[in-house]
Parts: sequence; C-alpha cells; structure tokens
Amino acid sequence: MNRLFLLLVLSAMSAHAAIDVYEFSSPADEARFQALSAELRCPKCLNTNLSGSDSPIAADLRRTVARMVREGYSDQEIRDYLLERYGDFILYRPRLTAQTLLLWFGPALLLAIGALVVFRVARSARDEDGPVELDDVDRARLDALGIGDGDAKQR
Repeated sequence: MNRLFLLLVLSAMSAHAAIDVYEFSSPADEARFQALSAELRCPKCLNTNLSGSDSPIAADLRRTVARMVREGYSDQEIRDYLLERYGDFILYRPRLTAQTLLLWFGPALLLAIGALVVFRVARSARDEDGPVELDDVDRARLDALGIGDGDAKQR
C-alpha cells in the first residue's frame, strides 16, 4: 500500500506544470503580451508558439517578452530583438526577404508547374488520334525482341 501511495505521489509531482503569471500595468499590455506570445515560435519546438510551449527556452522568452512589454518597448522592437537573436524561424509569418522568397512563393510556383504538366499531358492525350502505326523496321525490331503480336506478322 505504501508503494502504491508513493507511486501516486511521484506521478502527480511529475505531471505538475508551472504556470507563468505576469503582472502588467494595464489590460492592453497584457493583451500585447498574449498576442506576441501567440505570434512568436518556440526556437526549440517544431511547431509550437511561446504560449503553448513548456520548454525552458520558451519560458525564458516569455519572461523577456513580458519584461520588454512592461518597459514600454513596441511590438516591432520586441520582434526585431528576437529576430536578431533567433532569425526568421522565431516568426510564424517570416518577413519577405531574399532568403524567404522561395518560402513565400514556392507553393504557388509548384502549383503553376503542376498545372502546366497536367495541361501538357491532357493536350498530348487529346492530340493522339488513335493507335500508332508501326513501320516495317519497328515491327521487325519488336519481332526480334519477341514482343511482336501474331496479327502484325500476318499483315
């Protein structure tokens, strides 16, 4: 019984998650903090924002963002500060730069290439009027390979 109780206590302790509570001077500052935390990506996690991540670096970044909001930094200054340290990965919507052109326009480019391929295949299938007639040389090559059909020999 004691082992079961100890196991339950230890499992409850491991499931305990810390909740960050930040004090702000106004509801507008708190809303800015929440918006920035939702907009910024955790550098450690693959697809989690700062507010949804429980990694240590996300907790540090939440503290940094909260401190900067309290100190009166603008949203753009906070983004620039984090961009300088972590690069474009920190933003869910990266800036439009030479390095991110393929990221922004790649899907449209792939879609256009796919549409062109489908158009060309459909057009070539429409242009074929029927079975292709083989000349005597091609027929002889097929017969030599053992691929020719019996009907072709009788013609």
